[in-house]
Amino acid sequence: MTSTITIRIAAPADAAKITEVINVAFHIVEGFFIDGPRIDQPEVEQLLEKGAFLLAESGDKLNGCVYVELRGERSYLGLLSVDPACQQGGLGSLLMLEAEKYCRERGSRFMDIYIVNLRTDLPAFYERRGYVENGTTPFPPDIVTKIPCHFINMSKPLYQGHEQ
Repeated sequence: MTSTITIRIAAPADAAKITEVINVAFHIVEGFFIDGPRIDQPEVEQLLEKGAFLLAESGDKLNGCVYVELRGERSYLGLLSVDPACQQGGLGSLLMLEAEKYCRERGSRFMDIYIVNLRTDLPAFYERRGYVENGTTPFPPDIVTKIPCHFINMSKPLYQGHEQ
């Protein structure tokens, strides 16, 4: 990453840029089992009402994003997306750390994620960051896939050794 990255919370006006970066990032890694865009702008706008997107930017360019939703003592993290031109530079890890910090500062004690079982590279990525597998969830029946698949559920504690 050659330029300075800033992290900020998305505003509704960012929905189009968020939709674009998610679809570009996911098409490359999910195209082998799913056709079409990963998300559309109305879905992003709905998510912005339920949770928050953290954006990683350099200047005016959106390089990546991640969605977080506070759910009591547990939070959900999803749609971790990094522009393909910015991948393999630590931006995904930075977004994960910022998302965990965001949720921890708002009282969450655990972070939950769901990864598609066909993405065999992902469990190790998340395990290196402290996540542990704890079950599976069926893939949404309204999404047509080329290959049968399901989600692997993973979680991580967000507290650090002592309760406050």
